[in-house]
Formats: sequence, structure tokens, C-alpha cells
Amino acid sequence: MRNRFIYTLKNKDTFAKNLIFWAKKYKHSCFLDSNKQSEKMPRNYANYDFLFGVGATKVCSPKKDSFDSLKIFYEQNKDWMFGCFSYDLKNETGELTSENIDNLHFPNLFFFIPKIVFSFKEDTLFIDTFLAKKDTDKLVEEIKCIENHEGFFGNLKLQKRETKQEYLEKIKQIKAHIKRGDIYEMNYCQEFFSENAELNAEALFCKLNKKTKAPFSAFLHLDDKYLVCSSPERFLRKQSQHILSQPIKGTRKRSENKEVDSQLKKELLNSEKDKSENVMITDLVRNDLSKYARKASVKVEELFGVYSFEQVHQMITSISAELSSDSHFLDVIEGAFPMGSMTGAPKRKAMELIEKFECTKRGLFSGSVGYISPNGDFDFNVVIRSIVYNVTNKYFSVMVGGAITDKSVAEQEYDECLIKVKAILEIVTGEKVNS
Repeated sequence: MRNRFIYTLKNKDTFAKNLIFWAKKYKHSCFLDSNKQSEKMPRNYANYDFLFGVGATKVCSPKKDSFDSLKIFYEQNKDWMFGCFSYDLKNETGELTSENIDNLHFPNLFFFIPKIVFSFKEDTLFIDTFLAKKDTDKLVEEIKCIENHEGFFGNLKLQKRETKQEYLEKIKQIKAHIKRGDIYEMNYCQEFFSENAELNAEALFCKLNKKTKAPFSAFLHLDDKYLVCSSPERFLRKQSQHILSQPIKGTRKRSENKEVDSQLKKELLNSEKDKSENVMITDLVRNDLSKYARKASVKVEELFGVYSFEQVHQMITSISAELSSDSHFLDVIEGAFPMGSMTGAPKRKAMELIEKFECTKRGLFSGSVGYISPNGDFDFNVVIRSIVYNVTNKYFSVMVGGAITDKSVAEQEYDECLIKVKAILEIVTGEKVNS
């Protein structure tokens, strides 16, 4: 049985940074940060400013039947669980395959029950732990005194997995599939990577998180593997029986000039291309949720909402449903995974073509990271705007993509990719990125 202890803290950002560096000694940790973006997010319902699971008492990382194994794991424990679903779970749920190269080796599914759970909301820190009060008091003081936030990560030499010309040619071929009616839309991704990379992932996350302040930021440490994530997108959230999905389709860069920035936002709001992408993915998500929703409960709460973040304007649609009484909460995740915003429509054919055109396995990229609470509520992001790093292989990867439709202009799609990863590329290379 966990104990819960409550503390009042005034400086959330400093304590959070200290926590991340303090937790470096553990093999497993997962930090989820909303960056107090509730007021910027549509129907966000954020329960925490941040949530952090540290250490592992038990883990679930099956080689097959992943969702069934996680169901059993949850039912046996009913405790806090933090972890991830990799994109390649599709090979289990959709009977698909992937022969593309994988230099990162993230498991298809990994969840751990943490030794300690830290949560923070409005100057209040909650600690759920098996420790006694005096030991928890000592722990808080120890974390407050952490001073070493130094780390190395700059000036990495990034390579592109494909040239710009190769990218443009592939967009042309994908559009040919669209014209033939094979698909309506497909998310195509390219990779920036670095070999023999050595870096401090904790320091990199803190720098990126400060720059982007994304509402679904995440730092995941699984032994020799790291995710540094500044995602603006929610995959799925469950509170009681209420399910919420918030796919993003449509991106514009921010400008320091207020007039130009306002014009860019207006341009996104009026973009027929971005609206058509939204409609297709909205229909796909509605269909995914309906598999395990109470009859007639699926509804679009907001269509074409445009929201502004530190680096970009985004078009976000909010779709909700009520989970049916005879469905397990993991059924709705399995039924909607991988998320439509990162695949396309129809989903299966889009995923087959993704494997044909992309050069690498996506792995954790375009998968999901989040938590499951003891009562079966959950919140999971979409792993985009992210760095994935394997310490053993010294392999560093940044993938980025966008939705391709019949209205797509290849040059503009390429430029949009650079806008999306601009903050990451500038931090890790130390060079200005023009977008």
C-alpha cells in the first residue's frame, strides 16, 4: 500500500529539473509535463502540471500478445503504471510486417510500476511512495539540493536519411497512389540521425522543454534507451468513462512580428488543404472510437480549432466518446492504435505504403507515452517533435513527417517538416535553421 505525502513548493520548474537529474541513477523513469498549457489546449482537462514515475518495482514488456499481457499486468497490480506503445505494435494488431532498419531497438510495449510517483499541481507536490514520512521528507530535501544540471549535447552532426530530391520524388509517388484511389491520405516521415553520438539526455530534455513548452512533453528513460519529447498532441485520454482524442493536422510557424504571426494563424484557419486533412482523420478517429464506445456517444466537440504554442500554430480537432460498460479501457487504446494522425486513411493501406516508402522503422516515434492510474484512467501523447537515443549504439534519431493528400505540394511539405523540428535541430546542432 502506498503512502501519500503532500508538500507546498513555490518553484515548480526548478524542482522538476532537479527531479530529472536526481532520477538519473534509476534505470527506469518517465516524466510527463503539461507545461501549464491547459489554457492553450482545447478541453485539456489536465490533472497535473507534471507527473513523474521513478524506479521500477515490476515491469511488463512482452514479446507477443502485448495488449493482452498488459491487461493481465494491470488487473494483477492496479497501481500506477508508466510506459510506452511503439508504432511497430501495428505488426501485432494489424498483422503487418516491417523489414526496415532499426538502430534504436525500443520494445513494442513497455510499462513499469514505479517505486515513487511525484505529481505537481498549483504549488502542491504529491508523493505516492512506499517510504515512511521521515524518509520522504529527507528525499524532498535531497532533491531540492541537486545542483549539477550540466550536460553535453550540442554541435551534433546530423545526417539526412534521404536527400531533399529523394523526398520530393517519394511525395510524387505517394500522390500517384492517392490519384489511383489506394489511399486518401498518408503520413510520410523522414529521419535525421547521428552515429557515434554521446550526450546527456536529461540536459537535452530540460533545454528543449524550456524552449518549446509543449503540452504533452515527455522524458522516458528505459535502461540504455531515451525519449526526449516535446509533443503538442494528445492520442487518447480516459477520465471515468469519458474518452478524448485530439488529433493534429495543420501547422504554421510562429513569427516574432505580431502582425505576421496573426496572418499565419489566419492562413491556417482558412486553409482548405489542412481542413480536408482534419476531416479525413476525424472520420477515422470517430470510427476507431466507435468500436468500444457506448452507442451514439461519439461526437466531435470541436473541429478545426487553431491553437498557438511557443514554436508553431496547430489545427486541432477534439473527438470524445463514452466507453461502453462491457469494454476494458485497454480495448479502446488497442482499437485506435496506431493513431490516425500518424498513419492515414484507410489506415491499413496507409501503413502498408508507409513501410514501402520510409527507410527506417519508426519504433517509438509516432507511438505513444503516458500513464495508467490505479483506477484505470489514462493519458497518452503522440510521440512527435522528439529525439530517440540509444546509449549502447550511440545512435541519435529525429523523425518528422506530415500528411500527404492530393492537395499537397511537395516543396511545402518539406518546408513544413523543417518547421516542426526547427527547435530540436537548432538545439542539437547549435545552428540556425531557416524555415
